[in-house]
Amino acid sequence: MGLLDYTPNTSRIKICGLRTPADIETVVKANVDAIGLVFYPPSPRAIKPEDAGALIGQLPKGIDAVGLVVNPTPNQIEEIRANAAITMWQFHGDETPEQCKRLAGGLPWLKAARIGKSFNFPEFSLQYRDAAGFLLDALIEGYGGGGTTFNWDLIPTAWANENAHRVVLSGGLNAHNVGEAIARLHPCALDISSGVEISKGVKDPALIQQFVDAVRVADRNSHS
Repeated sequence: MGLLDYTPNTSRIKICGLRTPADIETVVKANVDAIGLVFYPPSPRAIKPEDAGALIGQLPKGIDAVGLVVNPTPNQIEEIRANAAITMWQFHGDETPEQCKRLAGGLPWLKAARIGKSFNFPEFSLQYRDAAGFLLDALIEGYGGGGTTFNWDLIPTAWANENAHRVVLSGGLNAHNVGEAIARLHPCALDISSGVEISKGVKDPALIQQFVDAVRVADRNSHS
């Protein structure tokens, strides 16, 4: 199943920041729904388009390959598409709705939102209404959540229910808190990176499996 194949009580899982063939083997074995590949050079998880193409080639059908970009140029997008069979884009910068739509080139796309106290959820979802999904992350300096959890109480319940089919929750998730996240918010999908690492950019197979197991347990509990 893909990242945004919404089914109540079945959370989709995206592991972001994968860099090696061993990473791919691990997440395929863990039966995740999507991988995230970072095309943002300042990130310790950044990958070259040609290397990303080889990793995507290891994926079985049905697992989404999400390309994370930050304020990309058309040339950068073209280079990625020429080398890697991305199935979805994740715009993690200050891209306008028009830029996202144009750069996506017909592929589905996620728009990342950095959630702080003054964040306007209805305005955001209206502005980016053409997005396939909304990735909710923590507001910190720079781009990305930095492994930080934001205050989930900031998400309006009515908004979360209305957009459940396209909410991707990110920011500081791990095997210990994901159960609470699912019970409270019932997002379509969960996105994790640093929560399954032993150091920046280095994924740990045991932590990945623990996270996936915790999600499955939480899904069963929410269904009972």
